[in-house]
Amino acid sequence: MLANTTCHPVGLKIKKAKGCKLIDDSGKEYLDFIAGVSVNNLGHSVPEINDAIIKQLENHAHVMVYGEYQQESVTRFCDTLSSLLPNALNTVYPLNSGTEAIEAALKIAKRHTGRSKIISFTGAYHGNTHGSMSVSSNEYKKTAFRPLLPGVEFLEWNSIDAVEAIDTDTACVILETIQGDAGVRIPSSAFMTALREQCNACSSLLILDEIQCGYGRSGQFSAFSQFEITPDILCLGKALGGGLPIGAVVSSKEILDCIQSKPELGHITTFGGNPVVCAAANAGLLKYKLLERSLEVEEKGQLIENLLSEHAKVTSFRRTGLMIGINLETANQVSELIQKCRERGVLLFWFLSVPNGFRISPPLVISKEEIKEGCAIILNALNELQ
Repeated sequence: MLANTTCHPVGLKIKKAKGCKLIDDSGKEYLDFIAGVSVNNLGHSVPEINDAIIKQLENHAHVMVYGEYQQESVTRFCDTLSSLLPNALNTVYPLNSGTEAIEAALKIAKRHTGRSKIISFTGAYHGNTHGSMSVSSNEYKKTAFRPLLPGVEFLEWNSIDAVEAIDTDTACVILETIQGDAGVRIPSSAFMTALREQCNACSSLLILDEIQCGYGRSGQFSAFSQFEITPDILCLGKALGGGLPIGAVVSSKEILDCIQSKPELGHITTFGGNPVVCAAANAGLLKYKLLERSLEVEEKGQLIENLLSEHAKVTSFRRTGLMIGINLETANQVSELIQKCRERGVLLFWFLSVPNGFRISPPLVISKEEIKEGCAIILNALNELQ
């Protein structure tokens, strides 16, 4: 028996997925406007990724805990990923999920600096394991699991004045480059610059969480590039695995070397750097050429904005690339809209922390024709809302 995460799961019985469509056990097709919550950025059942998985399986799958043996697919993936990032982010520690990347980043920051104070921000969402939940700000989701990690302080998001609270006791400052679960909130360039400068002044590490907003979702391969800053530690996950579970911490060799000794094996993972997953991830990075696709992603996002943002039922529309948050007047309207669209063949999803909001995050490879088809269904459903 499977454990449920809610009392009333949607329960779609998916039999097949291809491109930007899911197919259930009755043969009904659904346009995927959520991409598994920003996982299937390259679409479903990508031939190049499937081929890479099969080829690697024919050689070997898991052979040893990460870090002890040299495995070609893992090395290739790490080299490809670091080649797409600034020179300071030259060393990759592959893991199993985004929340694992957050956990590792927090440990690394404390170990590297010798400090324990952690700064996060209002509206933050970083995951659901102990440390990642500790640096997330939704108190309703956290209360049942307290006490959580000590030494975490929350500052007002996007407040330049607030960054002055970062001091020489601060091990790290962690934030999503673009806040996801808060409804797609985009910070100002001035705030991001002030944050980077204050971290520099206090020798505190800046950790950027791009688990959701990275991998081309924002229109750039790395969302932080639009702010002209570079983090000390970058956390990745979701889309990076091409549909398989993955996470990654990317930093400098100097910073990541701190977990090699005192103690040795300061951070270990059994399945992180899985050779099959890394083969899939590398194939995805090589296939889509994300650095060259920013204009294409922006055009598709702008098309959705043009089609939906002016509807009378839409009270707020926020977007960067193909990462979109839309608010309606009430949470009931959002629930009704998502249900109507699902019944008519378009999949949408809500936010955990914005009851009257829903997300659109389709595969980056979605066609403009599919966008128009899906948005027409959304508009018809919006017209029917009370």
